[in-house]
Amino acid sequence: MNYRPSPTGEYAVGTFTYTVYNDRDEIRAPGTKRSVPVRVYYPVSKEAVKGMEKARYMSRNVALGLRKAIHAPINYDKREAAGDNVSECYPDAPRFAGEKYPLVVFHHGLFSYRESNSFLCLELVSRGYVVLAVGHPYDACCAELDDGTCVFFDRELSKKQYDPFLGGMLKAIKLTHTKGTNRELAQWFDALQKQYCRLIISRVAEWEKDTLAAVRYAKENYCDRIDFSCGIGVTGHSLGGATAYALCLDEPDFVCGVNLDGAPFGDTTGKVLEKPFLQISCKANVKAETRALIDHTKPVWGAVFDKMRHLGFTDMKHMMGLKLLTGKLDADVMHENVCKLHLELFDTYLKRSKDCPTLTDSAAVTVTEYAPDV
Repeated sequence: MNYRPSPTGEYAVGTFTYTVYNDRDEIRAPGTKRSVPVRVYYPVSKEAVKGMEKARYMSRNVALGLRKAIHAPINYDKREAAGDNVSECYPDAPRFAGEKYPLVVFHHGLFSYRESNSFLCLELVSRGYVVLAVGHPYDACCAELDDGTCVFFDRELSKKQYDPFLGGMLKAIKLTHTKGTNRELAQWFDALQKQYCRLIISRVAEWEKDTLAAVRYAKENYCDRIDFSCGIGVTGHSLGGATAYALCLDEPDFVCGVNLDGAPFGDTTGKVLEKPFLQISCKANVKAETRALIDHTKPVWGAVFDKMRHLGFTDMKHMMGLKLLTGKLDADVMHENVCKLHLELFDTYLKRSKDCPTLTDSAAVTVTEYAPDV
């Protein structure tokens, strides 16, 4: 790893995993049941982790899955030999007894992995949140269950992101050059997804179910360390961001959310957003991501990053030098701005430590507030 940002808050970060094994049928593997692997990040005392060994950042299976799914040039053995495959968190670190913290749920993108935005998750936890990073088997490059099972991505999904592929891809490219209001662009995207992306629409619904299973398990087992009283925050990258938006539309427990450069796949017909929401985009994708900016009763914000590409909003910004995929914006600057935007929203609506978020422009990002329009 070329650079690994350290959490800046008052807390160190502990971590553990759990897997929800349930009786829901697995659509991608008929005859089996859906499992949901979750990584938990939680606040701990910096004093308590002195002398503890840090967690491994990435497993060999995840590195293999990334190479196969998105051709990520990750040399696992080289990073292991260099002692560079570590994360700034500590497995099963002793927690603060009797302390509870607000909950944020994170979702990775399609063909990504559960810990894909670990640097963001660690920063949130260091500032006093518990984060559940939810994995989505068959949709992730590699999903690791607690029984040792590894579920690699379903190649059929990559073939059918657009169906037919050529027609859908051409229409998606055309959208990036289309002029119109936010509502017109949202309608244009919705027509595109309904014609070409029916499979991807169905995956958002499955990811929502994954999330509800993960949260239900947390409520049953970790209510002594998670404060659910103010609701739950949610964020995610790409299709995970679309899932964050869908959860804020559909589920009352989710009180605010962030979409990190995710086109809003999913059935939003006739739905109105009644939660504060932040849509983060790179310039190349902004015209496909206007749905969150319309049909809402609470304030929403659109944040557009200059010199960024889609993968740049993940840990890959710090791991790969391929600016064609991650953008030219400095990784430090991206990380600082993305974390600040999240914290402003969550501190306001989860911790309720301020009356309204301070979401302002910087040299890297332009932020626009959209007043309620319903």
